[in-house]
Amino acid sequence: MSEITLLNGERFKKDTLIDLLREDEFYYGYMAKAALSSSSIKMLHQSPKKYKFVTDYGSPDSQALRDGWLFHTAILEPDVFNDQIFVDVQSKNTKKYKEALAEHGKVFTQKEKRDAERLADAFLRNEQALRLLDNSEFEVPACGMIGGYPFRAKADVLGKNKIVDLKTTTDIKGFPYSARKYGYDIQVYIYCELFNVPYTDFKFGVMDKGTLDIAIYDVSEEFYNEGKRKTHEAIEVFKTFFIHGADLDNYCLTGTL
Repeated sequence: MSEITLLNGERFKKDTLIDLLREDEFYYGYMAKAALSSSSIKMLHQSPKKYKFVTDYGSPDSQALRDGWLFHTAILEPDVFNDQIFVDVQSKNTKKYKEALAEHGKVFTQKEKRDAERLADAFLRNEQALRLLDNSEFEVPACGMIGGYPFRAKADVLGKNKIVDLKTTTDIKGFPYSARKYGYDIQVYIYCELFNVPYTDFKFGVMDKGTLDIAIYDVSEEFYNEGKRKTHEAIEVFKTFFIHGADLDNYCLTGTL
């Protein structure tokens, strides 16, 4: 049975590690520093300084991330969605919201709930979108080695000959541009490697938060290869600054205009 050595030197049998990764606390807590992921590779490709800061101090929970998480859970994990604490307030700055946040640690507004339900309802009414979910498992974890380093991933939807990632956007026709801007090509490469699926089996199911339009995007070989290139460039950055100990203060970009 194969073993995986994590960034902190701990060793796990792969099957044991995958079982542990099913728990959000382990996946997003312990493993956040013990393995690389598509999110960390995106940061490393953007800036090793950003990667270090977020790894050390975390990152703020943006509204886009909150909305995306609720959309995902409303579709893929409705029991989890229904278990959330929703506060009936007009603003997160109200005393009632702050008291609920202090008591429960993670809360949402009723407006956020209604918005997520609106998106999920539109998605689940669309026959083509529903086919993305047919005969599949949801929130499936994976782990493995890429370039000699441990990686983790969690597929929104995994089925026979398909892996699907759900996204929300404010401009569905501009999604091909956004997919490159936000490093979704990196995600495609890493997920294909860890789940051992070809890029031709990867699809994005995209929901426009304004119009409720839905788009389903396949992945090209060029998009996959671009993600592969970026991933291995980022791994080299990781090795330079976080394995070999190069001075981050001396990190400097160069170029010609």
